[in-house]
Amino acid sequence: MSNSDLADALLQACRQRGIMLATAESCTGGMIIAALTDIAGSSTVVDRGFITYSNQAKTEMLGVSAAMLETQGAVSRETAVEMAAGALAHSGAGLTLAVTGIAGPGGGSAEKPVGLVWFGIALTGRPVVSECQLFADKGRDFIRRETVRHALELGLRALAADQAAGVAP
Repeated sequence: MSNSDLADALLQACRQRGIMLATAESCTGGMIIAALTDIAGSSTVVDRGFITYSNQAKTEMLGVSAAMLETQGAVSRETAVEMAAGALAHSGAGLTLAVTGIAGPGGGSAEKPVGLVWFGIALTGRPVVSECQLFADKGRDFIRRETVRHALELGLRALAADQAAGVAP
């Protein structure tokens, strides 16, 4: 499935559930929200996109803890979780997708290599879910496109799991 098809499927799933969607993006710089808003009619489902490339933006716009950023770093499970929760708290969305990672070509380390991306998914009334992926270092564009794809897939999975758990839309 293409990113466009995934974005369309996620919009439809949100529409069926009657919930709005927001993103909190760092390494993708708005590519997830762009994939969603490229689709006609997305305004009935998309609430907003937070592009929080700097730590200051993460703190000011999403309420991510500056102390946690200092100790854990911007590319961490804790940051992804706080970004997703912050986007939920600072929007009218019922589902938020957050991403923070190292797209390269530089910036990686032995502990946090290029291609490392943390995802946070928040759904109203549920604990925030996080996941880490290490994408092949096939260039910045590849890592960012794969991050968008994976975030959209995680959003679809979160809604499907929530529905399977018997939560009413």
